[in-house]
Amino acid sequence: MSEKPSYLGLLNAIAVGERGGEELFDAWAAATPNDEVRAVLATVALREGEHARQFTKRINELGYAVIPKDDPGLPGRVAMASRTDLTDCQKFEQLGFGKPPKEGKDIFANFFSDLSMDIASTELMGRYVAEERDTGRRLQACYTAVSAAAPSTNGTADMSAVEARLERIECALAELAGAATSQPKAKAKKK
Repeated sequence: MSEKPSYLGLLNAIAVGERGGEELFDAWAAATPNDEVRAVLATVALREGEHARQFTKRINELGYAVIPKDDPGLPGRVAMASRTDLTDCQKFEQLGFGKPPKEGKDIFANFFSDLSMDIASTELMGRYVAEERDTGRRLQACYTAVSAAAPSTNGTADMSAVEARLERIECALAELAGAATSQPKAKAKKK
């Protein structure tokens, strides 16, 4: 038998983490009264479940089995996602979803640093990373929509919500400014 792949731990961590993600997003989708939020969460849950199974399958193809890892915080997060006395906006904030990524930070950047990763695992990893980045964008857009529609509970905006909204505006402005400076200047047409 060949040597144990050095990236097996990464494949295992993804398989286990995505299984927990599927559970969390399924619970949240079942609890939300908002059809648009439910649609986003259902898509995310399907992706998480598919990733868990794909990585489990890949580990099996390599001749190994997934080693379960206990996530002691998962039951609490699933319970929070299942609650009906919290708004979707509150769940986004308390669970930490929908925040814009910190500029220059890509948690997936090192996923391809192991140059010994075989072709099939690398292809699977590429699809996984692409879908996870898209999931982050979808969750951020969903959070932006629900937070913009969320009524103030005490007649004045909660400071953390205001700060989060300002941060989103600043990120959007930075993106626009970056796009504007990277575009070639259009020549003015003479009449």
